[in-house]
Amino acid sequence: MLTKKQKLEKIKESEKLLKENALVIFTDFTGASVGDLKILRKSISSVEGKFKVFKKRLLNIAFKESGIDFDVGQFDLQLGTFFSNKDIPESASIVYKFFKSVEKKGFKILGAYDIKNKNFFDAETVKRIGQLPSREILLSQLVGMLASPLRMFLHVLNEKNKMVESKS
Repeated sequence: MLTKKQKLEKIKESEKLLKENALVIFTDFTGASVGDLKILRKSISSVEGKFKVFKKRLLNIAFKESGIDFDVGQFDLQLGTFFSNKDIPESASIVYKFFKSVEKKGFKILGAYDIKNKNFFDAETVKRIGQLPSREILLSQLVGMLASPLRMFLHVLNEKNKMVESKS
């Protein structure tokens, strides 16, 4: 059991993380081993994120102290909190990839809260966002779709040109 001083330190630490980051993803890490969580922490560090475990009551106090109107008590399970300064697609994809690798062990995505825009995303939305390809891949697919009609038009012109040359 934590002393009052330790609890205050945890609240201050979580307040600092809330101020420094733009996104919080909530997970249930029941069933995930310590080794699994080390893998998660390592993959999260690639987006400069942090995975912390706080008591829900203390995290609720930190949310209120930070001026954020969100109740963490809505989650009944053990709460692992992923703090990230990146946008939700980038952060959700990392958590989703980890979720898929340890899904059978009981690791669950519970939801996410966008601190800057004050939006809550339920678990299904976070999973769907996590499945999206990266921004670069989407942009390259868009460029390919936009260039395709032009390529086809140039191909038709080239074939017409060959037909005209063969008649001459």
